[in-house]
Amino acid sequence: MYGHLIHPAPKLQVVVSGLVQEHTMRGSAGFLLCSLLLLLALHGTEVAAQDDQPDPKMSCANWMGGAPGHPGHNGLPGRDGKDGKDGQKGDKGEPGLQGSKGDTGEKGDTGAEGPRGFPGHMGMKGQKGESAYVYRSAFSVGLTERVPHPNVPIRFTKIFYNEQNHYDASTGKFLCSIPGTYFFAYHLTVYLTDVKVSLYKKDKAVIFTYDQFQNNNVDQASGSVLLHLSTGDEVWLQVYGEGDNNGVYADNINDSTFMGFLLYPDTDDH
Repeated sequence: MYGHLIHPAPKLQVVVSGLVQEHTMRGSAGFLLCSLLLLLALHGTEVAAQDDQPDPKMSCANWMGGAPGHPGHNGLPGRDGKDGKDGQKGDKGEPGLQGSKGDTGEKGDTGAEGPRGFPGHMGMKGQKGESAYVYRSAFSVGLTERVPHPNVPIRFTKIFYNEQNHYDASTGKFLCSIPGTYFFAYHLTVYLTDVKVSLYKKDKAVIFTYDQFQNNNVDQASGSVLLHLSTGDEVWLQVYGEGDNNGVYADNINDSTFMGFLLYPDTDDH
C-alpha cells in the first residue's frame, strides 16, 4: 500500500511546496499540516530511491560490475529413487551362436528298468551256414567162412559198411582212431554145435555169449555193449575155448554179423 502512495511523491512534493507557500502565514494548524505532508513526501522519496536501485546479483547494473566468481563444488549425489514398475515384456531376441561342446559328465546311477516292449517282427531267414565237423567212425561186416578158427579173432570179410576203414578185414579187428564212446553189437547164427564167443578189448575179454545147439535146428547168439575207447585201442570177436564151442555158422541164406560205431567223441581231446 505504501508503494501506491510513494510513487507519486515528486508530484506530491510540488503540491506540498505550493501549499506551504500558500499557507505559510496561516495558523499553527496549518503549520502542522504542512509538516506532516512534508515528512510523507520525504519518506516516499527514499522508498522510491530504494526501488530504483539495480539488483547487485544481475550481470548488468547502473555501475560497473566485478569479475565473475569461481564455480562452486559439485554437490553430493542424491539418494536412489524408488524402484519403478516393471515394463512390458520385450520381443524374443535372435538365437545366439552355438557354443563349443562341453566335457563329458560323470556316469550317473543306473535307472529303473523300463517296461518290457512288444516282440519285434521276425527277421528274414539267413543264408545256410557251413556245417560243423562231425566225427564219424562206423563199420558193419558179415561172416563168409562157415566155421571160424578158435582162439583167434574172427575175420568178417563181407563188408556192409566201412567208409572210414577203421575195421581191418585182414585181421578182423576194429582200430580206434577217434577217442570216445562206442556201441558194439553182434548177431551170430549157431549151427551143428554149441557156441561160446567173447568180445575182446585190448587182449581182454569184455563180454561172453553162450548158445546151446538143438539138433535139427538153427539158433541165434547175440550180444551188445557200450565201451569207451582211446586212440589205438582194438576191439574184435573171438571163439572162446578149444573148439568144442565153435558153432558159428554162415551160408548164402544165414548170416553172422558184427558192427560198431562212435556214439560221441571226447570233446576234451578234439
